[in-house]
Amino acid sequence: MGETRAESVVRELYRDLLTAWNERDAERFAGLFAEDGVLVGFDGSQVDASDIGKHLAPIFQDHPTATYVARIRELRILGPGAVLLRSVAGMIPPGGDSLDPAVNAVQTLVAERRLPGWRVILFQSTPAQYHGRPEAAAAHTAELASQATNAQLLT
Repeated sequence: MGETRAESVVRELYRDLLTAWNERDAERFAGLFAEDGVLVGFDGSQVDASDIGKHLAPIFQDHPTATYVARIRELRILGPGAVLLRSVAGMIPPGGDSLDPAVNAVQTLVAERRLPGWRVILFQSTPAQYHGRPEAAAAHTAELASQATNAQLLT
């Protein structure tokens, strides 16, 4: 069965979010969230939509951030106008050309259809540590390695 229109739009919303991060554009990243949306950062920080731009601006200004590549594992319709996206992500350090397994992540995005279009309600990026399971950590990195090599943002 093919992707629904809602799933396709949310796939593109996620692509836009990662692109905004990769281009270090705090305002564009923040602009993808609904007014009542929430960002849960890699360190566990919980940031309301109104503060996301202010939260990310100094990070982008003061730190060379890594570039995301990701693979969507699931797109699920939650109800009329709501979609869940689950993915695995890896990060290429600045100036690098391969993934840094220490910052692999599992990401979740919940989107809702709102005027003027689909918006992020929740985006969470959780470190993929796989405690005691080195084979799972290696598999995560291997799954994304060709994307990193080919500079392919999303599959």
